[in-house]
Amino acid sequence: MKLRPVLLVLVLLCGFYFLTTHFIPAGSVASWVHHTVKLGPQPNATETAFKGPLGTFNLTEADAAPAFDTEEQQNIAVYKKALPSVVNITSTAVAFDFFYGPVPQQGQGSGFILDKQGHILTNNHVIMNAQRVQVTLWNKHQYKAQVLQVDKNHDLALLQIDAPDLQPATLSTSQNLVVGQRVYAIGNPFGLSGTMTRGIISAIRSIRGPQNNPIEDAIQTDAAVNPGNSGGPLLNSRGEVIGITTLIANNGADQSSGIGFAIPINTAKAFLNDIAKYGYVRRPSLDIQTLAIGPDIAAQIGLAADYGLLIERVLPGGAADKAGLHGGTERAYQGNIPVMLGGDLIVGFDGQEIATPQDLQAALNAHRTGDVVTLTIFRGQRRMEVKVTLGDAKDQQGQLGQQQT
Repeated sequence: MKLRPVLLVLVLLCGFYFLTTHFIPAGSVASWVHHTVKLGPQPNATETAFKGPLGTFNLTEADAAPAFDTEEQQNIAVYKKALPSVVNITSTAVAFDFFYGPVPQQGQGSGFILDKQGHILTNNHVIMNAQRVQVTLWNKHQYKAQVLQVDKNHDLALLQIDAPDLQPATLSTSQNLVVGQRVYAIGNPFGLSGTMTRGIISAIRSIRGPQNNPIEDAIQTDAAVNPGNSGGPLLNSRGEVIGITTLIANNGADQSSGIGFAIPINTAKAFLNDIAKYGYVRRPSLDIQTLAIGPDIAAQIGLAADYGLLIERVLPGGAADKAGLHGGTERAYQGNIPVMLGGDLIVGFDGQEIATPQDLQAALNAHRTGDVVTLTIFRGQRRMEVKVTLGDAKDQQGQLGQQQT
């Protein structure tokens, strides 16, 4: 009894095979199935026939452009809001050829408008050594720009143009940025003005800038940035500036590798605030000259820690001197270089370990002149916490030479 259904199915299959192979023309079944499942006309589309020497082409055309989805609408909104504030910058410098003849050299970058008075923010390396700087707005109007101030340590420059009806960018904050947050870069990569790319924040990290300057809390992004993007804005999803595109990690190739960096906008705000208040950048300083310490030197001179910065000299009347920090009292030589031993050993700055001059410079760059900070030092074998009010490097300029911090 159980075999009867199976035999019935086999008989039906064999009968169907016999009929389709001996009595029904080939292809008719496929044609019948095709017509059975054929879909009706697509909504919002029209079939149009074009006849010509090569035959007839039946094209299906949309009746109207489809509506943008939510993501596309956001991209478009960011671009429309930010584009009028973004400028292209062309800097012209004069070099000399083999026969000492002047040869103009041009570089390109980006920037963005800060106010209706024509102030523009960009990178210092975009206009460095330039004899002439020209700004092109989004509407293709060109203006000669004046360089008002630069901050080489933070790779920032402030320009100004005289132009009507400017649209300033909206500045956000670079505090509390989150890895994974969507960002947009608009600029002038390879001279292609008004180019927007999109990505996310990949990391927040400290890096070295184009002139080997430390950039604290740099915004790393996978948004494609290329030569010419430098100085342009990095934007959040509301079209507000959170950073200044500055650097690409290119591993020797002069193009995007998916790793770009931007200076946080809060660093730029501090730069602008100093200029507005004092007319120049107030770079915080401890007014000391230091010697980096490693395990070998520490063991030779009997220091309490095998890392840190040994204070060789304290500038009279400077920030460290006012806080009671001690410089060296004993002359020695490191190779052929004279050094002063016996001073305080700096190992911490507001709870952050200080092992190299770069660590100390990065810590200073995160503060401003007049801030009160706590240094962790060793005086001999005694560990101490000392409060220091940061001074202004300009006040002591040149008195300690290149090693002043």
